[in-house]
Amino acid sequence: MQAAIYGLEGTELKPGERDFFGDADPAGYILFRRNCEDRAQLRRLTDGLREISGRPDLPILIDQEGGRVARLRPPEWPTFPCGEAFDRLYQVAPSSAIEAARVNARALALMLDEVGVNVDCLPMLDVRQPGATDIVGDRALGSEPMQVAALGKAILDGLHSAGVLGVIKHIPGHGRALVDSHHELPVVDAGEEELAVDLEPFERLRGAAMGMTSHLLYKQWDPERPASQSPIVIHDIIRQRIGFDGFLMSDDIGMEALAGDHGQRAAACVAAGCDVALHCDGKMENMVLVAGAVPSLSPEAEGRLARAMALTFTPQDGEDFAAAVEKRDALLALA
Repeated sequence: MQAAIYGLEGTELKPGERDFFGDADPAGYILFRRNCEDRAQLRRLTDGLREISGRPDLPILIDQEGGRVARLRPPEWPTFPCGEAFDRLYQVAPSSAIEAARVNARALALMLDEVGVNVDCLPMLDVRQPGATDIVGDRALGSEPMQVAALGKAILDGLHSAGVLGVIKHIPGHGRALVDSHHELPVVDAGEEELAVDLEPFERLRGAAMGMTSHLLYKQWDPERPASQSPIVIHDIIRQRIGFDGFLMSDDIGMEALAGDHGQRAAACVAAGCDVALHCDGKMENMVLVAGAVPSLSPEAEGRLARAMALTFTPQDGEDFAAAVEKRDALLALA
């Protein structure tokens, strides 16, 4: 199994993609708006990916946060609120906000499970900071770390209740970025006291099964490399200080915060300690570069992945989709 997660080009698997994915045997896949047309089409696509891999527990990821980050959109799928909606409610009624976040995540998971998606790249545990780039902005669950952790835990629980796995992101914290890492490398000058605020939600949810790193350079810890490519940040901060022992993926290596071609970017992430490199653009020429550069999944990473994916086979009873949405809307109306 290759230490990579790939995107794909369109709404149907092309013969060249089938051949490539069959040979590469990646750890998983990630879907984007370009892959999602309607329920029947998307279910065929996810079933096809599982057929190629031969793994019923194959991770198929999506970024379905709500608000401006949503791959499944109307009219085929309903809209969901952004993180800021739960932040606003928390200021009025914390317990109601936690319950609203849980039932919202359950509704998300029920929608994803219907189309064969078993991993949602949510919750975002980045602590919102004044003056930072809007790449976090209204996606954040708040500016107070204990609140962010409480809402994040509710989201993980809500997703898991319907058999979908969450991903805590962006470890060790994206909230202080002054520029968008999609376009350039953010450099964080903060000292230890400030960075402890960013770490707190991740420390509180260190037991999560999956996590995603950030492409930020933290001068306090490693003045030369972004977190996703820094052995210091991954081993000393993420694994040791935070204590995260789950399956760790990079953020999308297509983001221009990273230097080099896509193969070099992926190799640097895995060499630094990421279990897999996340490659999202679906372009065959770039996937070939990644496949030629990354190793097989390490035995430790295979174990972490297996433990994570076992959680997707234990859905719990609870509200159905309509009931969860109705309860969420009633709670959010309190704000």
